[in-house]
This record gives sequence, structure tokens and C-alpha cells, in this order.
Amino acid sequence: MTVDVRELADLGPGERAAFFDRDAGIEAVRGDVREIVDRVREEGDVAVREFTSEFDDVELGNITITDECERAYEALDDELLDAIETAVANVRDFHEAQLPDDWRDEFGPGRELGRRFRPLERVGVYVPGGSAAYPSSAIMGVVPAVVAGVEHVSVVTPPADELNPVTLAAIHAAGADAVYSVGGAQAIAGLAYGTETITRAQKIVGPGNKWVTAAKAEVRGDVEIDFLAGPSEVVVVADGTADPALVATELIAQAEHDPNTSVVAVTTDEKIADGIVTAIDEQVDARERKEIIQAGLENDASGVLLARSMSEAILFTEAYAPEHLSILADDDEAILERIDSAGSVFLGPNTPVAAGDYASGTNHVLPTNGSAHVTGGLSVETFLRSTTVQRLSADGLEDIGETITTLADAEGLEAHAASVRHRLERLESDDS
Repeated sequence: MTVDVRELADLGPGERAAFFDRDAGIEAVRGDVREIVDRVREEGDVAVREFTSEFDDVELGNITITDECERAYEALDDELLDAIETAVANVRDFHEAQLPDDWRDEFGPGRELGRRFRPLERVGVYVPGGSAAYPSSAIMGVVPAVVAGVEHVSVVTPPADELNPVTLAAIHAAGADAVYSVGGAQAIAGLAYGTETITRAQKIVGPGNKWVTAAKAEVRGDVEIDFLAGPSEVVVVADGTADPALVATELIAQAEHDPNTSVVAVTTDEKIADGIVTAIDEQVDARERKEIIQAGLENDASGVLLARSMSEAILFTEAYAPEHLSILADDDEAILERIDSAGSVFLGPNTPVAAGDYASGTNHVLPTNGSAHVTGGLSVETFLRSTTVQRLSADGLEDIGETITTLADAEGLEAHAASVRHRLERLESDDS
């Protein structure tokens, strides 16, 4: 049997730790990554080429493959091209709805305050390669940056003897300005510090393996990043009305990503729990990546959990803060109302997580390892900076002048207070 049903209330400390103490697994490679980053920062393209040869077994010709992406787009068959364009359009529509407006309002007499938003100039997007092609990650990383108005969007994606044409076409369709055939820690270092070829970014976004994540951790501070993402996660909350086969499909689909994936179903119904286990066993053998799926399902952070009540299931889910949350229950909206921490939520039997992965329009670059407690997924705001704006009239300054000087004096910042008193005295003189 692939998985067993466990009583949520009976989990021991070690079992609970496996669910709640997830991490990106970067510490084991941090030292090696630091060496890669340092060499790329010092040696630029030379180090990028050497590490690409060493780690990817590819001798790079041109590092820049922007034109190849355009050619791949033009050569793609109509069915795939239509799917890419539909996904791009849906993701663009959702992210355009996020664009904030500049605003200014009056706050008290003579006090005009506001906020304005401006895009970053240069961002870098990591599009994974490796055991699977991820054209969807290109769309999710590039489109929000383009919608935000970023002037130059660079993409790095791992090299191969034959680059995946669907990924290349998706990068072009999404609107990237420059594309580099570089992966791993050396790609992140290239974006962070720039090389003779790679444009230096102000911010780096996108998921990757532990080498990519460790590199993002290493360069953070010299460049902004989105967040440190670990292996994929899903929690399915199910009541007695759920179809066990649908729950099983969600767990299996997420386990397909990586052997370290965490996939969890938590239900209040023992019959449903047993049905999920049975359905998993019936479905796994038919999947092409069944070895990876099997490993993910047998991960210590995966399982089918039986809760004594929906409240217990909700408390577990909130503490877990999953990257993906699927709610298959009669009153899914009421359950959602009680869960604050989740990267992306999928409600009802007709909303598979794969919809958000590809084409519903929401972003699939999401926080893992419990980071949903404090942050959300990639969005237009990721690529914007905000500036507050203020203007005080004479009446406005007089209205809050004493408040400012009193607080400045209390902090011992006499010059701050003097900068206000000087203006107030001038205003009083003008009035006289």
C-alpha cells in the first residue's frame, strides 16, 4: 500500500515535525553554492561556461538564445500555440486586475497625502528545466513583470543539447526581452551581479531546485528575491461529501513534481480516508512518472490524516500553511473563511490545482515551507515599488506642527524640531 491512514490526534512529535518543519533543503549545498556565486561574480561569462560544462554537460555556444525563442514560437504547432496564448491571456487578465492606481487624498485641513507606484527597471526570471519542461513557469514569471511595466525582463533557463521548444515558445509569448541558456546557481549569480552577456537584475523571481534556492539565499541582500521556495505542497481538506478519487488525483498530481513533494489529505470521514488510499493504489500505476509519485507519496511529510472534527482539520491546515489548498467539502466557503494561510486555494470538485498551474489566470509561483503565514505568491506587486507623497499647506503645517516638535524634542532630535519651528515662525511673521 502506498499510504496509510493516520489519526491526526495520534501523531507523535516526530511525525508532526515532518509536516510542520519543512524546508528547502539548501544547507547541504550552501558552501558549494557560495563558491559558484563568488566565481561568477568575479569571472563573469568564463565561470558561467565552466560551471555549465561541469554541471549540465553542455558546452555553451551563445549564452543568449532570445532569437531561438522567437523561432520556436513561430515553428510551434497550432494546438500548442493556442494553449500557450490562451494561458498567457488568462494570466495577463488576472494580473492586470491587480494594477494599483496612484492616489492622493485630503487627511485633515491642508494635509494632502498619497501613494504612487512605479515598476522596477530590470528583473530576472528563473524558468526551471531538468526532469520536466515548464513553459507554465515562464508564463507565470514573465507576464506579471510585463504587466507591471518592467522595462527589461531577463529569463534564465537550463541548457540542453536540445532545448524544449514549448518552453522557448512560452518565454517568447510571455514577453521576455532577453533569454539566457544558463541554469542552476550560476544563472542566479549571473542575474544578481551581471556578466559580459547577462543583464544585472534588481530582483530575481521563480522556482528552482535546491541549488537555485541556495543561490537565491546567497545573493539576497545584493539583489532582491521573491522568496525561498522548496518542493511543491498540497493539502486537500475533505468532508464526507468528497469524492475519494478526486482527492487521490490531487495528491498524485502534486507528487508528480518531485520525490520530496509533500502531499496531504485531511478528512473528517473514515470511509473517505480509506477510499482515498484505495483510489491512490488504483491510480498510481497508470501514471508515467509513477516512481517519482510513489516517492512523493511515501515522503514523511505526506499522508492521509483522519481528523476528529472539521475544526481539527482546519487548525492543522492553518498551522501547515500549504502552498496549494484544495477544499472538497459541502460548505467550502465557510471552511475557507477560517483559513488565513495558504498560497493558492482551489474550491469545489471542478477546480483542480492544475487549473492554477496552467491556465485559470492565477499565479503558480507560490510560497512553500510555511511561508504562506507571512507572504503571498508572485503578483504584479512583486515588480512594483511604492512611494508616498505629501503636501502640507500653511494651515496643514500649523495643524500638526506642535505634534511634530513635541515628539522630535522627546527623541532628542533638536534639528528636526527646528526645521518645523523655522517654518512656523516664518508663517507667523508673514501673517503679521
